Amino acid sequence: MDQLCIVTTGGTIDKIYFDDKSDYQIGAPQIGEILAQLGVAFRFEVIPVLRKDSLHLTDDDRRLVRDAIARQPQRHVLVTHGTDTMVETAQALAGLGDKVIVLTGALNPARFTGSDAVFNIGCAVGAVQALPAGVWIAMNGRVWDPAKVRKNRAANRFEAST
Repeated sequence: MDQLCIVTTGGTIDKIYFDDKSDYQIGAPQIGEILAQLGVAFRFEVIPVLRKDSLHLTDDDRRLVRDAIARQPQRHVLVTHGTDTMVETAQALAGLGDKVIVLTGALNPARFTGSDAVFNIGCAVGAVQALPAGVWIAMNGRVWDPAKVRKNRAANRFEAST
């Protein structure tokens, strides 16, 4: 992998909470800072496309993400995304040629102590280098085919769909 293209869409991974209002907003993408702090041994470029909770993503938003990925020369693409509609977006990204596209996110904001963000990002970085062309989801220490996974909201994890 010469350079990793990272497309960001918002989601919990980038949320910032305000205690005084019990409110949140989607902040700047966190992944570039996380990778820089870890001192990764590869080049990467962060391309912010959206700053939305995934529950608010539309088909037009998914087309924007798809178009942004299609324009990039890099074969390896990591997408940070909210977990609630990650599967739908992954399915919308199918068929982008020889690219390896891995979507990941977090069930808790990256800024929170104990967040799963760094673990999921690390899993996704490894997956994007090892997987064949196609679209994949890396969450909870597993790599999933988007056609065979769902988010179990009650258990707050991804699992095989039935």
